[in-house]
Amino acid sequence: MVRVGVTGASGFVGGAVCRAAVDRGWKVSAFGRRPSVEDGHVGGAPYTSWDLLADRPELPEVDVVIHCAGSVTDWGPPKEIWAANVEGTRNAVAAFPGARFVHVSTASVYDPFRPTVMATEDTAPVNRYVNAYGASKAVAERVPGRAVILRPHAIYGRGDTTLLPRVLGAVRGKRLLAVGDGRQRISLTSVDNLVQACLLAAAGPVEHGVFNVTDAEPVVLDDALRAILGERGIGAEPYYLPLKLAEPLAVVAETAFRLLGRPRPPRLTRYAVGHLAVERTLDITAARDRLGFRPTATSFEGAASW
Repeated sequence: MVRVGVTGASGFVGGAVCRAAVDRGWKVSAFGRRPSVEDGHVGGAPYTSWDLLADRPELPEVDVVIHCAGSVTDWGPPKEIWAANVEGTRNAVAAFPGARFVHVSTASVYDPFRPTVMATEDTAPVNRYVNAYGASKAVAERVPGRAVILRPHAIYGRGDTTLLPRVLGAVRGKRLLAVGDGRQRISLTSVDNLVQACLLAAAGPVEHGVFNVTDAEPVVLDDALRAILGERGIGAEPYYLPLKLAEPLAVVAETAFRLLGRPRPPRLTRYAVGHLAVERTLDITAARDRLGFRPTATSFEGAASW
């Protein structure tokens, strides 16, 4: 029986990994920053409250760690983002010496200043990032040493706390505000596909390497947005701001929000513009060939209940 520890288990991805691992019959130990979670969120696995930047509790022995913890925001104090992503990863590695380490990273480690066109894993990290999130995740990838690194892009699905809320938050009356022309292709990653990759990395023959993890094929942004609106029953149409207009607006919005000390990001940020206005697609050949990854197609079926 595989003994697996899952960090970030109180979150969206970590909880989904726990449930799937329990269903597979593995012995799962769930760790998260929240004081407690509902049993169903982690599939009934024993849960330990553990802030990776605080004192380490007594921990069970595990064969593999699936590291889902970290900051997933592109807005906030850079020092806190760096600590969560880099120091948190370092502390997770130190807590389980000798265990296989699966690190859930992000496609934000690719160059944010140019389109990402079916990018292969060797084209990241780069020397420039638009914010602390991408930069810190790039550094965090180097912390575990020999590990399996997974790079998803725009994770969505039941329990989604980031992508779907942002899309719905951009609806203004009968318009869904977006950037570009709507024809740009993007790779998305359903949480189910990411969970599949995590479990393959945890139990498979591959002990280290970097792997892009997305849905089976890229989609056109306009098609994806219309599918989300349709599933949610929202009578709005995507409305696209040209990139040349959106970029300066994002700079103004970010500056104003920082001056006002707003804890939440503006609707339009440079990070969001960079990820929506141009192609962001990833090559998943390595995951297919080496991990045995068999992703399903992008689908928002059932999004009305997410």
